[in-house]
Amino acid sequence: MSAPPLPALGLAALLAGVGASHFAVPAVYDAMIPERLPGSPRTWTLGTGATEIAVAAALLAPPTRRHGALAAAALFAGVLPANIKVAVDARKSDSTAYRVGTLLRLPMQAPLIAWALRVRRAS
Repeated sequence: MSAPPLPALGLAALLAGVGASHFAVPAVYDAMIPERLPGSPRTWTLGTGATEIAVAAALLAPPTRRHGALAAAALFAGVLPANIKVAVDARKSDSTAYRVGTLLRLPMQAPLIAWALRVRRAS
């Protein structure tokens, strides 16, 4: 079996790394979970991490790459409310760098979605 194309491999690596970090430092992600979601933040954190890892795996295999790329685009759109929550919560922070960083995350969702859709089209 040949190696996945570079865009798919890069997207898979990004998702696998971020997914693993949900298990390594879950408290960081727990704070991002909007309060209106049912259940505990930790359940959402671990579920999201597992989903990111599963999507990364789907991107690596040619038979599932197209579906994995669509799932990645949906995942990036789905986490936007958490990124908005973090940016709103950051207004209370004393750290300018943190406040700016949370705001910069918001427009990053669009290129991530576009990347995933490019991988899908190429698959």
